[in-house]
Amino acid sequence: MTSECLRVGQAAPDFAATAVVDQEFKTVKLSDYKGKKYVVLFFYPLDFTFVCPTEITAFSDRFEDFKKIDTEILGVSVDSEFSHLAWIQTDRKSGGVGDLNYPLVADLKKTISSDYNVLDPEAGIALRGLFIIDKEGIIQHSTINNLAFGRNVDETLRTLQAIQYVQSHPDEVCPAGWQPGDKTMTPDPVKSKVFFAAV
Repeated sequence: MTSECLRVGQAAPDFAATAVVDQEFKTVKLSDYKGKKYVVLFFYPLDFTFVCPTEITAFSDRFEDFKKIDTEILGVSVDSEFSHLAWIQTDRKSGGVGDLNYPLVADLKKTISSDYNVLDPEAGIALRGLFIIDKEGIIQHSTINNLAFGRNVDETLRTLQAIQYVQSHPDEVCPAGWQPGDKTMTPDPVKSKVFFAAV
């Protein structure tokens, strides 16, 4: 990984790459979503592995929940589009992922993984990086897991909902564990006491 850190609040590095979409090869550009959708961009190590299909299918199974709130999901690994297609065409019970509701992006040259600072140079594969990018193309959230443990789709969705809430309610902030419908607080020394008094 590069020494330069990609931080929240920065513009997400743009890319154009071949992806598998509905078992066809198509070019996916991150900039195509700017002004239109939020993006959950997640990296995973390799096709035909063990933890990866559990994450990929979990995101696909919850795709409608993300779609309802104007969000696209993009999965990326350093595999080729041909490997992605073969994995999609492999049944879940045989270690494949089956048909997916979102694109799997090929990063064979490892440029996207490098730009997002999730490439493990020794292993030559991406760590489990996840980025939530808003409609303006700004990174609002990022996490990176090591290789051996997967991510939680529910927490990704909750974090996305909190981001969308505070962006549409700029005078409020969301406390720990906030869920849609929960109370928020005003980031003010006096007004915030209304929230704390009710806890």
